[in-house]
Amino acid sequence: MKEYTTEFLRNIALVSHGSAGKSTLAEAFLHFTGATTRLGKIEDGTTVSDYDEDEVRRKLSLYTSVLPVEFRDHKINVLDAPGYTDFVGEMISAMSVADGAMILVDAVAGVEVGTELAWRNASDIGLPRFLVINRMDRENADFASVYAAVEEFAHSMESRVVKAQLPIGEKHDFKGVVDLITMKAYMGDGKLVTDIPADMKAAADEAHFALVEAAAEGEDSLLEKYLEKGSLSNEELLTGLVDVVHSGAFVPVFVAAGGHEVGIAPLLDAIVSLMPSPAQRPEKEAEGRSGMETLACSDAGPLAAYVWKTTADPFVGKMTYFRVFSGSIQGDARVWNQNKGAEERMSGLHIQRGKEQLPVKVIHAGDIGSVSKLAVTATGDTFCDKAHPLMLPSPKYPAALFRVAIQPKTQADAAKISTTLTRLCEEDMTLSWYNEKSTGQTILQGMGDQHIDVAIHRAQTKFQVGLVTDQPKVPYREGITRKGNAMYRHKKQTGGSGQFGEVHLRIEPYHEGDFDFTDELVGMNLSKSYLAPIEKGIRATMEHGAFAGYPMSNVRVIVYDGKEHPVDSKPVAFEIAGREAFKLAVQEAHPVLYEPIMNVRITVPDSHMGDAMSDLNTRRGRVQGTESDRGNTVILAHVPLAEMLRYTTQIRSITGGRGYFTMELDHYDVVPSNLAAGIVEAHKKEAEGKKEE
Repeated sequence: MKEYTTEFLRNIALVSHGSAGKSTLAEAFLHFTGATTRLGKIEDGTTVSDYDEDEVRRKLSLYTSVLPVEFRDHKINVLDAPGYTDFVGEMISAMSVADGAMILVDAVAGVEVGTELAWRNASDIGLPRFLVINRMDRENADFASVYAAVEEFAHSMESRVVKAQLPIGEKHDFKGVVDLITMKAYMGDGKLVTDIPADMKAAADEAHFALVEAAAEGEDSLLEKYLEKGSLSNEELLTGLVDVVHSGAFVPVFVAAGGHEVGIAPLLDAIVSLMPSPAQRPEKEAEGRSGMETLACSDAGPLAAYVWKTTADPFVGKMTYFRVFSGSIQGDARVWNQNKGAEERMSGLHIQRGKEQLPVKVIHAGDIGSVSKLAVTATGDTFCDKAHPLMLPSPKYPAALFRVAIQPKTQADAAKISTTLTRLCEEDMTLSWYNEKSTGQTILQGMGDQHIDVAIHRAQTKFQVGLVTDQPKVPYREGITRKGNAMYRHKKQTGGSGQFGEVHLRIEPYHEGDFDFTDELVGMNLSKSYLAPIEKGIRATMEHGAFAGYPMSNVRVIVYDGKEHPVDSKPVAFEIAGREAFKLAVQEAHPVLYEPIMNVRITVPDSHMGDAMSDLNTRRGRVQGTESDRGNTVILAHVPLAEMLRYTTQIRSITGGRGYFTMELDHYDVVPSNLAAGIVEAHKKEAEGKKEE
């Protein structure tokens, strides 16, 4: 592949709801431009984009693929992102290194959840976008009704759409498109250009005028010229359209059928003519040595390249994908990883096309490249010059809310679990893991069950580590609500020297910290040297729970008396006596379980607000208020974590996939006694089961 400099590059994220035909359209781009000799099919597992064995097996995109397409002496980096909601992180990564987004809408299904998700993310990042009504060759395809739905949807998102093309026929009669810029008909893939069919002339003229009106918002003089002369040159119309597309004032709507390669040439044409080159995008902000620096996208600038994707491959090793925002990278160059404070050598510089690697000598400003076998680099890192340190910001990812407990399948897997989870999370910014101390579980969290399932499968196939999942336990806490008093004598005589220790103690709630240990010993009944083992026994009990198996906190312990034996008293005897006296005192101190209460923000379409509210009531939720957000209602509520463990699946079910939520710990509150009894009982059974083992 030849070299392309900044002005001849277009980086386009291909995004949509699942099954709107992104991978098939990308396949058509590659085939039409001669990059491939045949059109790959998802059902056969032969597409360039979905090359991972898991993608082939599931017949859906799980990862973003880079597919460079050469057209009209330009290189279009098509970033084919997954459409399924669980893999939204891949979509955000793709958009963060793109300069424009092409949102596909199915010609039968119309606007779906993924359409909304893609649109919102493109808006948040500030990306110019096209909307393509794709799969126009499907049975029941209906351009008019889908366009009306798109128009209504855009209005609800405070945006405007305008037709850039009209379909010639639809369903199995979909033959080509009328391009409203050139006012020509492009039949089939677009190589055959003819006059507009007579029966479509009036509709085309009307739509052309609407397009001119939209373009006139970019160039005031255009509408006057059009009304004066009755027409505009293609160049004049394009000039105005470029302005409104780049600013986001309008989103042009195109039509295509990727599977039959209809409408491909005019779509590629529009990308080159209307989408911005990297140099035409707003300048990027990066953190420099003395504050924020503004970077123009040019080879002449200081090096700043963002790592947006890393993958582990058992055959080629670790692959690192990066986008150059400023400067350029030469093959074999040494670059500085600012995040890790380490130097990396760029040996084996490539342009990636699916899994195919095309070697190159240089990656220019604005381009997307890949390199293999780097030592320390992870997703989110920045490459720069050591003498001119820069750090590019990472995009904002949604919080991971679907949690599972992870266990190794075998003893051999146990040794590798931490490094495997760390590597999985380095590749995917929406995955994270941690050890939950209070339950002793390893928790993996992601965007949904499919997301976690793919990560587990990846651990097995890429890292040869077997993992099994379980429901995460809720990190309850134990506490007391009043004072308690107890004594315990530990006496053991088994021939030889025995064990003896007697402890009298008092406990009370303590709100200045987690634990306070003191004594009120007088006289010589108990030596103060035994206080340390008594405290050790109590601390161990508090860590593992005194009655339900969960950590206890906010307790003060006062040892006020005891007895010792001149021969049989040993530290271990007082450790046991202290522990057992503490457990008895807890029973007297009205023990309670505390549960984490989450501060939850649930965003649902207005029409589903009632259902979401009713569901919250069944989850012991307390609604704190509501807010309005562009056709959606945001419900603010306090809900126990125990009721939110599988809420990701539930909210999608209630809202047809349109609802989403965020949550964070707000406070701990007492578990209602009827529920607490069940939790304590379950702990007793578990403890008895372990004893029998």
